Amino acid sequence: MSDVLPVVTVTYSPGPHLDRFLASLSHATNRRVSVLMADNGSTDGAPQAAVERYPGVRLFSTGSNLGYGGAVNRAIAQLDDGDEWVMVANPDVQWGPGSIDALLDAATRWPRAATFGPLIRDPGGSVYPSARHLPSLIRGGMHAVVGPLWKNNPWSAAYRQERLEPSERPVGWLSGSCLLVRRAAFEQIGGFDERYFMYMEDVDLGDRLGKAGWLNIYVPSAQVLHYKGHATGRDPARHLAGHHKSTYLYLACRHAGWRRAPLRWVIRAGLAVRARLMVRGSRRAQGWP
Repeated sequence: MSDVLPVVTVTYSPGPHLDRFLASLSHATNRRVSVLMADNGSTDGAPQAAVERYPGVRLFSTGSNLGYGGAVNRAIAQLDDGDEWVMVANPDVQWGPGSIDALLDAATRWPRAATFGPLIRDPGGSVYPSARHLPSLIRGGMHAVVGPLWKNNPWSAAYRQERLEPSERPVGWLSGSCLLVRRAAFEQIGGFDERYFMYMEDVDLGDRLGKAGWLNIYVPSAQVLHYKGHATGRDPARHLAGHHKSTYLYLACRHAGWRRAPLRWVIRAGLAVRARLMVRGSRRAQGWP
């Protein structure tokens, strides 16, 4: 294991979140860290200011807005060959005390695991369901269809595993907002699928790692805060539409072939209707016409 742990984050005008991310990083681990920011076209100057203010922080431009997975792939490709582990996190994460060390400790207990994810709280203290089953047609489909109308429905609860007591355990997938990644496993499957511009790239990653024989481990002894929504808040309607597009890609890839074409048509139509309804509701909530 290298003496220095690389931390990769993707920036896109992150604002004050980036300062919180970097300032709290020293409390997350006793190890030395280096931070590599993959910038997708920030215009607020925050990444450049961070390089001047914090030691061990580097910045490179991806050249365009590649989306999350594509930018992470470019960043990891720039790391030293000897780096066994990579911490991948959004710049709107605030690290809890000892959170990275808790993830690294868990890695010694699970030698066949590829990713480790912490318990994630929102700023109000609520636990975000960041460790979930993979979305099956029934469980995931019912979550997608009735979830916005019936918040406590049993399909969403089962998919999110939100009624389980927090425990260290294998799960289908972990939120990509904060992941300790075994680099060898990540590179074995080709990293993030860059067809996903935003959303579902972490679900896809967890699924492909599982099919390759690796585990994804939830580690609630590690805790972070996630100020999620700083990017989606700029245009929530566009991001809702993007989420549904990525969801279709994920499901279509797993139900390929001409025999399943009718199923894909139903999925596409259902997601299109749901997207229009949610976008309309989001725009009204924001006071848009």
